[in-house]
Amino acid sequence: MNADEWEQITSPDHYNSNTMETIDLIRDSMESEEYRGYLKGNIFKYVSRYRYKEKENPLKDLLKAQWYLCKLIEDMKNDG
Repeated sequence: MNADEWEQITSPDHYNSNTMETIDLIRDSMESEEYRGYLKGNIFKYVSRYRYKEKENPLKDLLKAQWYLCKLIEDMKNDG
């Protein structure tokens, strides 16, 4: 996977059309546990469908799940 493909997974253009990235807007609109639940739900979503939705590129959904897992880990570390 090249850098452009990774960029489309981690920070697609349609998530950056506001002054803040969408994930940051979502985080700022929720309590900590709500945000963690949102991240956890997305991890489950992408892991459970990787074999079905992107049949020509199942790695794409697994990498999205990894991105959300990294966000959850980052949030847990920042909380102390």
